[in-house]
Amino acid sequence: MTESCTATRDTDYAVVVPTHGRPGPRACLHALAEATGPRPVRVVLVDDRPGPSRPPLTADVPPSLRSRTVVVPGGGRGPAAARNLGWRAAGDVPWVVFLDDDVVPGPTWADDLTLDLAAATGRAAGITARIEVPRPTDRRPTDWERTRAGLAAARWITADMAYRRAALAAVGGFDERFRRASREDADLALRMVDAGWTLTGGRRTTTRPVRPAGRWISVRLQAGHADDVLMTRLHGRHWWRRAEAHRGRLPAHLAMTGAAVTALGCALLGRHRTAGACAAAWLAGTTEFALARVLPGPRTRDEVLTMTVTSVLVPPAATWHWLRGRLEHRKARPYTPLEPFEPLPAPTPAVRERLLS
Repeated sequence: MTESCTATRDTDYAVVVPTHGRPGPRACLHALAEATGPRPVRVVLVDDRPGPSRPPLTADVPPSLRSRTVVVPGGGRGPAAARNLGWRAAGDVPWVVFLDDDVVPGPTWADDLTLDLAAATGRAAGITARIEVPRPTDRRPTDWERTRAGLAAARWITADMAYRRAALAAVGGFDERFRRASREDADLALRMVDAGWTLTGGRRTTTRPVRPAGRWISVRLQAGHADDVLMTRLHGRHWWRRAEAHRGRLPAHLAMTGAAVTALGCALLGRHRTAGACAAAWLAGTTEFALARVLPGPRTRDEVLTMTVTSVLVPPAATWHWLRGRLEHRKARPYTPLEPFEPLPAPTPAVRERLLS
């Protein structure tokens, strides 16, 4: 495929990479440039970093992709909105491939993607990649590493997901009420299926390395329970089964938090026997939760300390975000596109150079 080629082929594709402040997508873009096979018609980097003063993304773009790359400001509105900006800026191509900025496409990625797209039937809306999450070879994985490894089995994850542009236009793209990287991919997949499209697995392989995370990452991740509430409002109580998603420990977290609050309340009211029973229930639940996280791991001093402390904090954090979601999304209705879109025209060389600078 050359730059002057104007005819559109069924396997032509664009790549959309949102980025929001993690170390730049250098490794992702360089792996994309080095992969064997047809190159993307266009690469759209959606700069979703907050704040007016941001270093340019030019250094992250390899020379072989510069002429095909545009940078679109995302405004810090989250991954769903960023991906919508990206696919609408990708031009009139048959397929749009969404990549997270921390993934590394395999060495034959483009060849394998072309085979995936060529094999797609007329009603195939999306084709997912095989996601590999490396695990440590010299020790047991930490709780965070096991959490990330679970992404390898996630259905329709947008770490590497190819969608037919016509299907994206038909359902209106991503629901921008999902402001975090949580459930926006499952929501889109379910809406695709409800609209009569099909989703399949592909043969291309992409690696998602485990990036470093702080001690409190498991507590911060509980914010996703608010997105789970939105999914229930939009798709019903059994959306977990349809999306083949992991249900998690929310019922246990609610019970443990309830026991703790009841123990505290009864103690203040002088009902010491009831308070003691509830405190014992809370302690038993917290101990079970901590052991379930410690035993499969490396059991280092730091890991045991982190799991012990966060096992106390995770249940109330999960409960708080679940309650917040129920309040915030109490009137949520199924997503309906507000208006049709028109794909943006391909930028001229002068505009492209200005966007990359």
